Amino acid sequence: MSLDRFAPTHKRLFQISIVTPSFNQSKFIEEALLSVKQQACPCLEHIIIDGASTDGTVEILERYSARPGWQHLRWISEPDRGQTDALNKGFRMASGNIVGWLNSDDRYRPGCFATVAREFADYSEADVVYGDYTWMDEKGRVKRVRREIEFSPFVLSYHRVLYIASVSTFFRRRIFDEGNWLNPSFEYAMDYDLFLRLASRGHKFHHVRSILADFRWHSESKSTIATQKQRADHDAIAILHSPVLQRVRQTAFCAPTLATLRATAAAARYWMKLTQGCYFGAIPPAKAPD
Repeated sequence: MSLDRFAPTHKRLFQISIVTPSFNQSKFIEEALLSVKQQACPCLEHIIIDGASTDGTVEILERYSARPGWQHLRWISEPDRGQTDALNKGFRMASGNIVGWLNSDDRYRPGCFATVAREFADYSEADVVYGDYTWMDEKGRVKRVRREIEFSPFVLSYHRVLYIASVSTFFRRRIFDEGNWLNPSFEYAMDYDLFLRLASRGHKFHHVRSILADFRWHSESKSTIATQKQRADHDAIAILHSPVLQRVRQTAFCAPTLATLRATAAAARYWMKLTQGCYFGAIPPAKAPD
């Protein structure tokens, strides 16, 4: 993608910071690095917060950061308190006025940053821009497209899964300047907690109907090995942020009320996806970065 995809307004106004938490993901981190580099964004920084990996990740970071043309890559490797701690550390380091969150086993699609910069320029009231994404396997082969709905506070609050994927979500810097950090109490659904807090505080979410990123399912990912812990975090966060559930949380009505709200939210999301055409469209070709 050539630099002319970024209009002059975008060059002047938008620097993009990408924060990547990393721990022992040497199998995948090069793909993540290249997917950022190949955006050809003129104003970019990629911040890697590595938790003292021992699998060769540090050597990969040293090699790339020493190459010409990789001045945008910044990284540290030190013990931390997990992914949430690493992300908060990276968000505090970020200097761009658009901030993205890319896990070390995922990757961005070509043209992602140009699309995001354009959407933030066109929708000045938007605080959060999120797009569609795909599921890929361990080898980077795309298996399924996830086209999503326009923003719905009700579906966000009560659906059993988080329909806004962090890999295809970007924030204005002012979100963090106002102190909206990830809650360190949550290690498996911290993005869900952040989105609910932002929505409750009146921050504006904007959906772009473009496939921005690829989310990887593999045997060592949290989504695979910590399903029950993710579900427990998700339930606790839903109750924490819901005035309805707060009123019944100490009673026998809490679980059935949550189940009813979940079923209603699921029906609403499926109907919205159907009416918004989310179930149509072929799987885009998968191509790992060269």
